[in-house]
Amino acid sequence: MALRRLQNKITKENLWIYILNLLKDRPLYAYEVREKIREKFGFEPATITVYMVLYKLEREGLVIKEKLNEGPRKYYSLTEKGIKTLEEGINLLRRTLNLLEE
Repeated sequence: MALRRLQNKITKENLWIYILNLLKDRPLYAYEVREKIREKFGFEPATITVYMVLYKLEREGLVIKEKLNEGPRKYYSLTEKGIKTLEEGINLLRRTLNLLEE
């Protein structure tokens, strides 16, 4: 039980860091984000959760939403603030792991 709670906390409950990590490579549309999380990180968040997190990231200025072609899809891209936040998040996780390993 404890391990499962930890897994949920560092994956689904902190989905934002996984999304920002994916967007550093290229713009993605929301459904594609969900698929890439499953492929790269091995867990599958609910579709509505991905949309909610993307909306919050956009509201915080960490991502921007734009149309890249004639189709109906809107793609999300990382902003400079998003890049900085991702780096800070990764550094926080590294420091935490280092403390746990001491």
